[in-house]
Parts: sequence; structure tokens; C-alpha cells
Amino acid sequence: MSLFQPLPPYIISSRHKNLDLSHPHVMGILNVTPDSFSDGGQFTSVMTATRHCQQMLSAGASIIDIGGESTRPNADSVSTSEEIQRVVPVVKAIRRQCGSAPWLSIDTSNPEVMQAAFEAGADIWNDVRALKREGAAEMAAKLDIPVMLMHMRGEPDTMNDLAAYQQVVPEVKHELIARIDEVTQAGVRRDNIIIDPGFGFAKNYEQHCTLLTQLRQFESLGLPLMFGISRKRFLAEILVNSGIDAFAHTEADERDAAGTAAGLFAIQQGACIVRTHNVPMMAQAVALWSQLSERTHNTLSL
Repeated sequence: MSLFQPLPPYIISSRHKNLDLSHPHVMGILNVTPDSFSDGGQFTSVMTATRHCQQMLSAGASIIDIGGESTRPNADSVSTSEEIQRVVPVVKAIRRQCGSAPWLSIDTSNPEVMQAAFEAGADIWNDVRALKREGAAEMAAKLDIPVMLMHMRGEPDTMNDLAAYQQVVPEVKHELIARIDEVTQAGVRRDNIIIDPGFGFAKNYEQHCTLLTQLRQFESLGLPLMFGISRKRFLAEILVNSGIDAFAHTEADERDAAGTAAGLFAIQQGACIVRTHNVPMMAQAVALWSQLSERTHNTLSL
């Protein structure tokens, strides 16, 4: 089997524009929080956040994922009003300076935050809790926008105690299918759904390895796949297990090369969106994959 299998011909739509997911897209992470695990506090002002957004767009990002509340374990909870104050001014500023073309995703579980962000110009809802908070699924149906449903068990403070699977891939698939059924029954259109297996959430090292080698199994769900592993603890464990002394202790941003490689493995298995802190590095890797993929398909069609 070729390394360069064509991606499924999915398309998502929002605000009278379409995003063709038949080729890979880079989603740049924009945390407007003081306490995110790898870049907390760097982009808390509207000016610095907007500048970083522009840099990521210039470097090849198709989607910017804006988060106003950290989902790391033991992170401080954020009130609805505070999360709105962090996110909405940034969305408005990006729209003023960058226009309507960039796709803006909001990383939140709060339906009120998503409604406010949508009214300010956001396009996509990225929810690590898969619309489980009260009123979230109904809000997603009302807004009629693309939603990313991530697999997680419990909450960030309890998820590590729930990483018990007999077979991680079938169980994650089963739980995602159940959630998809629930949100569609609440009115969310199936063609608005993007799935995320939830790397870094309620999985351990062995389970992450299994998921990363069997992402192709999620194709049977018939939905676009988003992959997000950027700077997470699993990458640190990979580097420690390499036995290379220089990798025994790494800061979050020192894991970007491993995260980029993982992103390519995910694209090879059908992922159409890769979420990353390091847009230039991931965009370069996607450029390589895309051009080799095109050459492979052109050769096979001769």
C-alpha cells in the first residue's frame, strides 16, 4: 500500500464558505490563557494574539484554534464572562485585520462562549468534552456550524484514572459513535461533525502508541478526522524512551519535531486536520507530503 493514500473527499461549510478536506490542513493553536501548559501567558493581549494569528496564517495555517480556558489537569476554572472576555475581542480583531477568509475555531466546552464567539465571527466549535455540557449540543444545532467532537473520559482532573481499556481503538470508536448518535439526535447535522480520538486525554503511553498506529480504523465512521498531539506528554515519553540523553528532560516546545512526525503518520492514515503549536514546521511537512502524494497519484494514473 502506498504511503500516500488520497484523503477522503470531505467538505465542511460555515458562513457561506467551504473548506476542502481532501487535502491536509494545518490548525494553528492560539491560547489566550495565562496558564496553558506550553504557551500560557504569551498571547493574552489582543495585539499579541492577533499578531501571532497573522504569523501562523502566513506560515501556512488554514484554521486558527482560539482557546480561552486551559484543559490541562488542575487548571483553574474560568467563569463564562471571563472566557468570553478572553476570546471574543481576539475573534473581532482577527476579523478586522484578516478579513473573513481565515477559518476560526473556538476551543471551548461552554455553549454561551461559543455563541458569543460565533456572533463575533468564529466558524468552528472545537470541544474536548464533545458537547456534553448542558445546552451544548442544542447550541451546536442552533448555530449549525462544524463541530469537533473529541474522545475523553471524565474531566481533565479525573481522566488519567479512567485510562482503562481492554482494546483501546474499538472502545474509543464505540464511545465516539455513541456520542455522535447523541448529538445528532439533539439536532446536530452529521455532515457538520469532525472527530478527534483525543490524544492526551484519558490514555496512557501504550494506548497512545496503539492509537497512533491504527488511526486508519476510524475511517469506518465516515467522518473527517482531526489529529492533535502537539507538545503533549506522550511525546515526552517517546523521547525519554529513545534512550538519548539529550531527550531525557524536554520542555514542551522541544517536542515539536516528534509532534510533526506524528502529524505525518496521522495524515498517512486519513487525518485531514493537524492541530499544532508549531505551524511553520508542520506546514513544511505537509508541503512535502502533499507534493509527493500528487506525484504518486499522477504516476499511478499514467
